[in-house]
Amino acid sequence: MAEAENRNTHKVYEKDKIGEVQIADEVVAIIAGLAATEVEGVDSMAGNITNELVGKLGMRNLSKGVKVDVTEEHVSVDLSLNMKYGYNIPAVSEKVQDKVKSAIENMTGLNVLDVNIKIAGVNMEEGH
Repeated sequence: MAEAENRNTHKVYEKDKIGEVQIADEVVAIIAGLAATEVEGVDSMAGNITNELVGKLGMRNLSKGVKVDVTEEHVSVDLSLNMKYGYNIPAVSEKVQDKVKSAIENMTGLNVLDVNIKIAGVNMEEGH
């Protein structure tokens, strides 16, 4: 439990008499990853070696392929995606950027500055 307490969090709401709401950076990353994979043409998130190791340790890894930088003023998101073959990459990427931006802003109230996308691969399987 000590590890969870050391995670980066961002205070989004504070009220003297009731308390405060803090959102962990990992939660912002999970929101981004889930929103990205809902866009048609996105096959999956692309991981890195760190994400693969975390997965093997038994932790549920919903933020695979997502890096977020949360500051007091804004959020910057970097996504690594695997695309489905046959889709227009710029068009799908634009939809992902819009969906990720609106999901984070609607769910957290944080301001999204940018959503950067790296296409890591294309899934050639038929039947998209």
